[in-house]
Amino acid sequence: MKIKSKLLMSLIFFLALQLIYAQESSITGIVTDMTGMPVPGANVIVKGTTISAQSNYEGEFVIKAKKGQILVVSFLGMKKTEIAASDAMIVKLADDANQLETVLVIGYGTTSKRKSTDAVAKVTAKDIEQIPVATVQNALVGKLAGVQITQTNGKVEGGMSVRVRGAASISAGREPLYVLDGIPLVTTNESSNGAPTNPLLTLSPNEIESIDVLKDASSAAIYGARGANGVVIITTKRGKAGKGTFAINISQGVSEATNKRKWLNAAQYVELFKEAAVNEFGDAAEAEDTFDFLAQGTDWRNGEVDSDWQDTAFQNGFTTDADFSVSGADEKTKYFFSGAYNNTKGIITSNELERVTARTNLSHQVSDKLNLGMNLSFSRSEIKRVANDNSFVTPLQAIAQSPLSPIRLADGTPNPNTLYANFLLSVDNSFYKTIMRRVTGKVFGEYKIIPSLKLTSDFAYDLLSQTEDNWNGKNVPFQATDGDVFASSVNNETYIWSNYLSFDKTFAEKHTINAVAGTEFNDFNRRFQSVTSIYFPNDSFQTVDGGAEVNGGSGNETDYTFSSLFGRVSYSFDNKYLLKASIRRDGSSRFGANNRFGIFPSFSAGWIMSEESFLKENKILTFLKLKGSWGQLGNAELGNFASRQLYGPNSYNLRTGLSFRQAGNPDLTWEKSSQVDLGFEVGFLDKFSLDFDYYNKETDGLLFSVPLPLSSGAATINKNVGLLASSGLEFTVNTKNIDSDKFKWSTSFNITTNQTVVKELPNNNTDLIAQFTINRVGENASSFFLKEYAGVDPANGDALYFLNTINADGSLNKTTTNNYGAAQRVVTGNPFPELMAGLTNTMNFRGFDFSFTFQGEWGASIYNSAGIYQSVNADYFDNQTADQLNRWQKPGDITNVPQARLYAGNGTQASTRFLDNADFIRLRNLTIGYSLPKTTISKMGMSNVRVYLTGVNVLTFTDYSGYDPEARRDDAGIGEEFYSAPPARTIALGVNFNF
Repeated sequence: MKIKSKLLMSLIFFLALQLIYAQESSITGIVTDMTGMPVPGANVIVKGTTISAQSNYEGEFVIKAKKGQILVVSFLGMKKTEIAASDAMIVKLADDANQLETVLVIGYGTTSKRKSTDAVAKVTAKDIEQIPVATVQNALVGKLAGVQITQTNGKVEGGMSVRVRGAASISAGREPLYVLDGIPLVTTNESSNGAPTNPLLTLSPNEIESIDVLKDASSAAIYGARGANGVVIITTKRGKAGKGTFAINISQGVSEATNKRKWLNAAQYVELFKEAAVNEFGDAAEAEDTFDFLAQGTDWRNGEVDSDWQDTAFQNGFTTDADFSVSGADEKTKYFFSGAYNNTKGIITSNELERVTARTNLSHQVSDKLNLGMNLSFSRSEIKRVANDNSFVTPLQAIAQSPLSPIRLADGTPNPNTLYANFLLSVDNSFYKTIMRRVTGKVFGEYKIIPSLKLTSDFAYDLLSQTEDNWNGKNVPFQATDGDVFASSVNNETYIWSNYLSFDKTFAEKHTINAVAGTEFNDFNRRFQSVTSIYFPNDSFQTVDGGAEVNGGSGNETDYTFSSLFGRVSYSFDNKYLLKASIRRDGSSRFGANNRFGIFPSFSAGWIMSEESFLKENKILTFLKLKGSWGQLGNAELGNFASRQLYGPNSYNLRTGLSFRQAGNPDLTWEKSSQVDLGFEVGFLDKFSLDFDYYNKETDGLLFSVPLPLSSGAATINKNVGLLASSGLEFTVNTKNIDSDKFKWSTSFNITTNQTVVKELPNNNTDLIAQFTINRVGENASSFFLKEYAGVDPANGDALYFLNTINADGSLNKTTTNNYGAAQRVVTGNPFPELMAGLTNTMNFRGFDFSFTFQGEWGASIYNSAGIYQSVNADYFDNQTADQLNRWQKPGDITNVPQARLYAGNGTQASTRFLDNADFIRLRNLTIGYSLPKTTISKMGMSNVRVYLTGVNVLTFTDYSGYDPEARRDDAGIGEEFYSAPPARTIALGVNFNF
């Protein structure tokens, strides 16, 4: 019996060992993409368990599993795969064109695209890397439905206009909120020379992992009073599990203007202006006397000088980009270090940019419950700037100079005796230097209270420090004080402290709840100082202390705070019924005392119909989701003291005091935006996906300065009055056209419509009329409002205008007149596009990759307010566009160009003559690359080497007659061009090294 018992015990022990051995058996494998390249950081999970592993740098993984068990393998941007475990597995992941499992960053958390009930547009590092542009926003153009991105003009530091689903305001801020790794960024334009700079110029594209644009109220409501214009969430790169990686990218490019206009040469100039003088005075003496002055002793009659001022204003630009990154992770620590250098010589003479950036992202798993980390970045951008578009010494105004005038004298110095100030005198004898230094940082801790509940605490800091130095020597035009120097400094800094709980748990395998709730405090401070000095002994002194007299200075300090509570709950039942609700309570010092706090709720729902039994096995319709949302947002960009009663210093006879400056309004508050979004997402055959959204948003309580009675002591008071409505449709189509081991071809296409209409205005809907635009109830916001040009009278060459007076029946009187004063202004165009589209194609074949993006806009108009000088047929001696040679010369001539009459003002006044259609299609990006075979580079310790050629703004198709349909005046005006430089066309050659 004892022997039997011992045998039995031995047998049980042996079986237990076998069971333990079986349970602890391991499966090894490798994860690659369809080309065989390893995929590091892929997640491998034993289906139905919590057992998981990650692939290392070589794509290798080891997981505790038995043969035959199902492994679920996934990676961001690739199609999830389920495969039975076996020995020496090779798992190939295909690119996921539908990207249903793509992670969307939605503010204080994430969600998958499959379960999202929001309208969120996303691009990843793969979409924007190696595009030779200095600004992050420019790399996004054409890739996001519902998002219009336009650089003001071709200056290297040019301001950016980003519109998310149209304009959400008339007089308050229109730009979205930018959030970098959870830090709301300072994006105030601090330029002192009248031309805006782009504060995000300080951010290098090489450090960005992804950009998520929150377009609807459901996604943006978590940012409350600052979300009405949309939210752009920028996530920087992190270390990924596996062997450490080292990457270097170097590129060099050349640039030129996308377009140059045709101007009169010297012979044409003489011909036209002599004719204009004869038509007005009976002989050419007036013109010839002016020619003598302009020619400065050269023989204009024989064409001795034929200056091309346009070529002098432009230059061939170049770009140099170099960046590196080091990243990796083990079981405890994740790290990412990067640095980048950009040197851009602009296409405008004496306009340059040099930028250095560095970033460190670290996190460490202190214990199973506690994770600590920090993000830190620094950048320094030095910009050599030119004067704003409205200045005589800005390079592009040189096109107004006569071709008869020598550009430089025989000794090489700029000719000082030209029609207008010679901008080269400013180039040679002055500088305007702006240096932007930015530090952003965050320390954070994540404590796992229980497996499903986590506490996160972040403390963040954002500092934008900018200095400007403007020196003008004694030979600069309009100089009366033997030189002057202006110097300014401004510091914008923000402190952000966030604390929030995150809950994520699935109950009974069907009920999934994700929730977040927390608080946030934002404190902003701005300090500005400037000083000006004059009377310098000579041009060797170029700083303030070299002047004999300090004749000007200013300084001010301001701040504001936001104190917020926020929460969001998402619920999913059976992976097909989706609900989400969020709320934020914001309080700010910007708002009036009686309306200090606001509440911003949102609700959304979705139904994944393809998970229903009647569709689940459908092999054609592979995915179908319906979704809808409603929410309220705010626009807090009202200025820091719009609600306050203000007094300012005043002085008389060396006595100082206070004077009344602004009437207070304790009821003033944020502009309120209510938004509705309805849409669906559908996929076919796992190769085709379509996203559709209809949106309607109404912004109520628009901020306006409303007139007050004179007895009040103030001219106006800020009030919340007015209503603006914006609506449109968005389509995004993604296709996998070919998806084989040897050749891949995918396409992404998006198209957007938008209409922004004024619904209510202050003072009983009184029209708000600006120089060229109007806000009128029932019309598009900021519509063009001009007298309507009717062409030329073929009998006498007079410029004609439509009267547009009101007939008795209410119609417009379309009789023409040559009396400009008799004609009435009418609404004539929309400064914003009504239709936008983008098309991106990506192809890969045997190591070669090829991609391109087309972008188009339709329905917008652009007004060239410089046209009254450039295209008025010799009214004054500015050089003219070449089309003015088509002028009326004799009775019966049919043309749109009036008779040339010197000083007579024939057709020179503001009218639709200078309003043009801004429709265009542009080949925005074009890239071709080649990755060397791994067998060639592996012996050198490299994992990948890629050589590429890429271009930006390669081709433009447009009927616009000006420089460029996207160029805009940089100092003022919506939809207005005024000697505005076109963007740059850049072609760059680069190489990537990965170790």
